[in-house]
Amino acid sequence: MSRQRYFLSIENLAQARGQIDELSYRGNSPDSFAAQLQAALREPSLWERWRALQPDPDAVDPALGASDAAATVSAAQKDLHTDIVVTTSLPHAVLKHRLGLLVGSHWRLHDVAAA
Repeated sequence: MSRQRYFLSIENLAQARGQIDELSYRGNSPDSFAAQLQAALREPSLWERWRALQPDPDAVDPALGASDAAATVSAAQKDLHTDIVVTTSLPHAVLKHRLGLLVGSHWRLHDVAAA
């Protein structure tokens, strides 16, 4: 798959949390969020922990566990929100799932471009 650049934002990073406390983002700085999301995209450990919490882990679609060792994430505070740029070859569904685990629905996609 080709590499894509996703442009996202989070209104209030300090309050952005996922629904499963033990998988949720912990922190309040753009740098810590970028590092945590980048790790979640580069290695499958967050997905594996989520999968283990499911009623039937073997029934979970293994495609959601894909990772991209070359994924990069940068984040910067802009006024009252955080701007995030993710560059990855992972499909949007995988990025959306990892973001959902970390910050729930507190993020917004603005644009996608070829990397």
